[in-house]
Amino acid sequence: MRKKIILNLFVIIIAIIPFFSFSQVTGTGFAIHPNGYIATNYHVIEGQDKIIVEERTLPNIEVKTLKGDAFNISQLDNDGKPMVISFWATWCKPCKKELNNISEVYEDWQDETGVKLVAISIDDSRSMSKVAPYINASDWEYEVYLDPNKDLCRLLGVSTVPHTFLLNGEKKIVWQHRGYIEGDEQELYDKIVELAK
Repeated sequence: MRKKIILNLFVIIIAIIPFFSFSQVTGTGFAIHPNGYIATNYHVIEGQDKIIVEERTLPNIEVKTLKGDAFNISQLDNDGKPMVISFWATWCKPCKKELNNISEVYEDWQDETGVKLVAISIDDSRSMSKVAPYINASDWEYEVYLDPNKDLCRLLGVSTVPHTFLLNGEKKIVWQHRGYIEGDEQELYDKIVELAK
């Protein structure tokens, strides 16, 4: 009897979750967004693959420079101006398209907002040697780091690329976006402009 009651409660909860909709919810603990996001201390805003995150900073973990030196990602700084962190890979066509499109307007973005873009490659040891030649051929002006073991990815909840984070002047993550379609960079720029005011 007790198992049947618990099972019925579970079925009811599962049945009502899709009807539980929130456009702006802040909470502690966790909540499940209709799109499947599990949010903890998040400010979730409806929209496909877009999440606003509050009070989250970069973890204290090391990535690698292109020369193979260790760099603690929590040391990233942009003198109180916004930063964009974009996870990408040489084998990811949408990643390269996004970063190449941003590269075309990056100088203007910097002049107008002071933003810094940091590209973090998740290429593993088999494809990591392709990163530097690709960057040089693309003439990117970004800081580029390597996360070949995906330690930073795991800590930030990055499961697919491209995955872009926007940090405010206090180095807190205030927005993130998964995937890329042509024109997404304009939404990113609009968010950067809001922060730079």
